[in-house]
Amino acid sequence: MRTLLILLLAFLSGCASTPALRGTGDLGIVIERASGRVAIVDTSAHSILARVDGLGDLSHASAVFSRDGRYAYVFGRDGGLTKVDLLLARIDRRVIQAGNSIGGAISQDGRLVVAQNYTPGGIKVFDAATLELLSEVPTGSKVVGLADLAGQRFGYALFDTGEIWLTDLTDPRHPRTRKFKAGQQPYDGLVTPNGRHYLAGLFGEDGIALLDTWQPEAGAKKILENYGKGEEKLPVFKMPHLRGWAVAGNRAYLPAIGRHEVLVVDTATWQEVGRIPVKGQPVFVMARPDGRQVWVNFAFPDNGWVQVIDTHTGQLVQTLQPGKAILHMEFTPRSEEVWLSARDDNTVSIYDTASFARKTTLAAESPSGIFFTSRAHRTGF
Repeated sequence: MRTLLILLLAFLSGCASTPALRGTGDLGIVIERASGRVAIVDTSAHSILARVDGLGDLSHASAVFSRDGRYAYVFGRDGGLTKVDLLLARIDRRVIQAGNSIGGAISQDGRLVVAQNYTPGGIKVFDAATLELLSEVPTGSKVVGLADLAGQRFGYALFDTGEIWLTDLTDPRHPRTRKFKAGQQPYDGLVTPNGRHYLAGLFGEDGIALLDTWQPEAGAKKILENYGKGEEKLPVFKMPHLRGWAVAGNRAYLPAIGRHEVLVVDTATWQEVGRIPVKGQPVFVMARPDGRQVWVNFAFPDNGWVQVIDTHTGQLVQTLQPGKAILHMEFTPRSEEVWLSARDDNTVSIYDTASFARKTTLAAESPSGIFFTSRAHRTGF
């Protein structure tokens, strides 16, 4: 009888620790930057499922996801790389890999996680399952704009030396790197949705460096010269984030540095074809997944506002005031909703993208980045 009781208690204890049976397709995380933790959210239920503490300095944090959507890899400002289990709501593994890190990426096959670093610079390559360090590529420069490419390659920009590097990690213990001149002070970068073009925004000069990753031997070229700060040298209160650059159809919508404009660019010719005046200096310019709308948030002092551009007409169609200090936006995979973080209101607001009505809000402590598992299946995210 005593043996049966012990077995029964062990069985019940095991059941109590088993997570609820669920898929991961509608999960995501919200960075609670002041607390060093993430909130795990259910996008269908509009709920916070759990919180995970112990992620360090998240003042400039980003995340990528495993292919199955179970794990989030969170890159912290303190150089921490944390693998979070979304189903068990706990840290699976964590390493401090640098002194100052601002992001990372995951490989095409999901087997490698790569961190980009300010201090001491360079990139580091980790096994996605174990976080074992496999290799590193020193750069002698701050690294920005790291993005995954086809063929186990990664593109990134070097702020101090004005270059774009492409690193092939087919053999992750022996990286092979090609280097291209870009321009003065590339401050961020992105890859187009088809993975072909890598773009690095330039802060030290007007313009953008463009590299065709299908034909890298042609080198990087300068496009949109004089697009940026222009004749009127306005103060830049917050640098735009190029990951937010929106590509919808055959148009790209880009934040103009220090100007109250969104630039419209033909992606066939990479020539500017228009400018859309907006309320403030754009930070994130993000397209709905279906490409019908582009949502824009702004730097201080206009960071309590969001505006919406209809890509069919090229006109502003809505201006919203969702809260104080709107830091980030994230769309649900099929475009019906957008989630907005309001840092100074300690809330995340969920809006209907058709009616622009606020559906609900969630309480979150100093929320910043919002990341959904649907990113696992998008190049450059």
